[in-house]
Amino acid sequence: MMSDNGKTFIGAQRATERDFVKFLNECSADIVKKYATQGIKWQYIQPSAPHVGGLWESAVKSFKIHLKKTAATHKFTFEEFTTLLVRMEAVLNSRPLSALSQNPADMTALTPGHFLRGAPLLAIPEPNAEDLSLLNRWEKVKALHHQFSRRWKEDYLKDLQKRYKWKTSQRDPQPGDLIGIKKDSLPPPSDDWDDSKTFATALITTHVS
Repeated sequence: MMSDNGKTFIGAQRATERDFVKFLNECSADIVKKYATQGIKWQYIQPSAPHVGGLWESAVKSFKIHLKKTAATHKFTFEEFTTLLVRMEAVLNSRPLSALSQNPADMTALTPGHFLRGAPLLAIPEPNAEDLSLLNRWEKVKALHHQFSRRWKEDYLKDLQKRYKWKTSQRDPQPGDLIGIKKDSLPPPSDDWDDSKTFATALITTHVS
């Protein structure tokens, strides 16, 4: 598993390790011998470096954009908005990651839903979004869900073909270069530049291989 340094992910790592140890303590000796070497290796990207997780960050950006396009002008009750978000979450967790087998006749793809519940997220077929009425509040939620699903799937499939990160060569910093360092966790600069702690300049003195 790889993620950023969010507190929820750190808590999930600790809970997963705790549950795995509890599982081994409650199992028989033959199961412990078989699964003791297994586990989940959780890796974190560098702090304050969201570009390292560009693949999932682009999915989050796509979700926010299409959520605003489909539901920004509507008003919901708490239950309606929760239902809409859960249905949109199921759309994202149903996206294909890779093929489950090398059999060309097997069209089932591995999805995030397999990691959540051990099986793909399936729903009962519903009428097309064009046949739903925006006058009924429940039908409005379903219509917005269908619009989001169609928009996001088209955008997701197109994003699979594009990779813009680090495709142009750039000069690496060299010893003696003057660089600017910005720390988002510090307060904004004051009128007096000398008293500012937000920005600092430093010389690269380490050896560059």
